Amino acid sequence: MKLAIVTGASRGIGRATALELARRGLGLAFLGHTSPELEQTEALCLRAGSPSVRTFACNLADAVATEQAAEQLLAEHPSPDVLVNNAGMAPRLPIEETSISTWEETLAVNLRAPFQLARAVVPSMRRAKRGRIVFVGSISSTLGTARQTAYVASKWGVVGLMKSLAEELRDSGIVTLAVLPGSTDTRMLEGSGFPPRMTADDVARTIVHYALDAPAAHAGSVIEMFGV
Repeated sequence: MKLAIVTGASRGIGRATALELARRGLGLAFLGHTSPELEQTEALCLRAGSPSVRTFACNLADAVATEQAAEQLLAEHPSPDVLVNNAGMAPRLPIEETSISTWEETLAVNLRAPFQLARAVVPSMRRAKRGRIVFVGSISSTLGTARQTAYVASKWGVVGLMKSLAEELRDSGIVTLAVLPGSTDTRMLEGSGFPPRMTADDVARTIVHYALDAPAAHAGSVIEMFGV
């Protein structure tokens, strides 16, 4: 059974990606807060065809909890095929109202957790000489947005993390890349002032294509999605 790890699967792009992977027959492991929404995602994925769905509960803003959850996951599933680093938060505040705690939590969830999870799965992927790590960034990974300093900084960091990892993993069989969706019709977009230009399913199909089907020659690629 192929296994995909997905963060932020309770709704939006994460749920759509989990469902797309389930339809492709992959087992699924979710990392994040337990919630009724995440339980609903689990049930939907089982009905969609996933042979196995399991949540490893943790707060991705907590480095120790994230590390422990990743260790538990890998003890049960020692050879994951895909990691989709999707979870994110996007506080909208002017810089003078952005507290240090908000800044640190945003970078922890959006950047440190993806680093931790990539670090956790790379050894087993190296041994297997295969694996794909998809980082879900944002068009904000390429430009600035008013009132979103923490979010934008974290998403620029995601691309730098992915690019460096792609160079480090050349000839290992592991492919890393980043998908950068623009304005997506999800709860996160609400209140942003931007109209939706794509659906969560649009983004999910793109993520799954690069996670499963695209040639390995795409390693290190940044896939920008501007919408219509």
